[in-house]
Amino acid sequence: MKQALFILTGFILISQISFAQKLKSYEPKIQPCNCQFKMDSSYTTIAPAALQSQFTFTNTIDSSFQTQCGYLIVPENRKKSSSRMIKLPFIVLKSKNPNKKKDPVLFTSGGPGNSSLGWINGMTKSSVILDRDCIAFEQRGTRFAIPYLRSFELDTALKESYRKNLAKDSMWIEGVKRYKKKLEKKGVDLSGYNSDETVADIHDLLTVLHIDSVNLFGGSYSGGLMMAVLQKNPSRVRSLVLDSPLPMFAPIDEDEPAHFNEALNVLFQHCEKDSTNKILYSNLKEKFQNYFTSITNSVFYVPYIDQGSPDTLNIQYTKNELLDVIENNMLNAATIKDVPFIITEIIKGNHTPYVKQKLDGIFNKFPAPDGMRMSVYCSDQAAYHNEEIIQQLYKLYPYMKGYRINDVWKAVCDCWKVPPVKSSTKQAFYSSRPVLIGDGEMDPACSPLYMLMIKHYMPNSQAFLFINRGHGVGGKDFFEMTQQFLDNPYQKIYPKSKDVLTY
Repeated sequence: MKQALFILTGFILISQISFAQKLKSYEPKIQPCNCQFKMDSSYTTIAPAALQSQFTFTNTIDSSFQTQCGYLIVPENRKKSSSRMIKLPFIVLKSKNPNKKKDPVLFTSGGPGNSSLGWINGMTKSSVILDRDCIAFEQRGTRFAIPYLRSFELDTALKESYRKNLAKDSMWIEGVKRYKKKLEKKGVDLSGYNSDETVADIHDLLTVLHIDSVNLFGGSYSGGLMMAVLQKNPSRVRSLVLDSPLPMFAPIDEDEPAHFNEALNVLFQHCEKDSTNKILYSNLKEKFQNYFTSITNSVFYVPYIDQGSPDTLNIQYTKNELLDVIENNMLNAATIKDVPFIITEIIKGNHTPYVKQKLDGIFNKFPAPDGMRMSVYCSDQAAYHNEEIIQQLYKLYPYMKGYRINDVWKAVCDCWKVPPVKSSTKQAFYSSRPVLIGDGEMDPACSPLYMLMIKHYMPNSQAFLFINRGHGVGGKDFFEMTQQFLDNPYQKIYPKSKDVLTY
């Protein structure tokens, strides 16, 4: 009996080793190409004509720069030995400096789900390229990756819900079911689209490009992603630059309603202190909260002309659409200054221009999240969230009751059904690597609180608060600070602008 058990145990062990070897047997490869990346043909054949201008990457790279463009070829799901291979675009913009540093800057975008390649166009005009190569890496499942996880069943369901005044949440879930079925019919393995796989992609890219030392640049979701790259293999990472980061260990669905409220409080404080129209903007916080609490269960209607319908629609909306308007304008650096006026107009009952603007986006654009966004949020975030805590937030901030900031929530993830990332990916970790962090004081998505949390775990961090800014600080000041930081990551940075404070 013992001998049989020993043989069985040995067989299992050998099988496990054999399976592990199969998983590791792939070698990441590069398929060279020009820099005119085309979108996945299985997407372009179904995409509406209005989106045709997006089918090819807009390359505005100065021809005086040398570039290396290609696709990283890796498994769609590294946990499956039979997984198909996928193609992930990257662009290396090469510095003209013959004495350039050997540690490039690698960027990938946030979202999750945003395209990253466009970043490289702006880097030709950045001081960063004077001393280092810059690399833009397109994450799996995003716009120019093959496959691109995008279909339009959810957009159709969303339009139908507004056109016919149907229950928004149930129609959203129905659209998600159709969306998932369409992607799976194309052969997409949704369980392969998460941050663990993307972290492995980045390390594979560094391997095939023979890069031993790299500076990682990420914003919002990709700020946390870059921290996860550091966590997996710190020996390769020289430094991190993080713009409005969302740490992997942060439960965004439990935090974001509070972040929105805190950002509004900062905005209201500015109104009280700086406004020249004291009558219009005095006590704006109290007016705002009282008004939105009073309309929690109210239903409104607005006449709307849809290009696809001969009749004028009488469309139903609630306070949720109005809060969306405020949130979206706070996330936009160009319109954040307009938010106090927008709030006063909404409180007066002047909803129509703002609601129609939102409806234009729903009927004339395609606002549904990409499949990559849903897969990542479900595997990275929703799988680890506590619904009881989210309900506590609604009790604390009654005006937000029933309002969902994120377009991916538990019911969506119950349909999407992807496995969670490793629990170790969600754990905070300590590191001595130098980090530069910037965030806006009115960030309604990723509070500046996250900067302090990162500094706690990474004591060689330098964090800066950008006054009158929201999510994603970017711009001239941050890039000048980035250049100083890359030159000497351990040297203290002194911002030139009075609107940038050491945090």
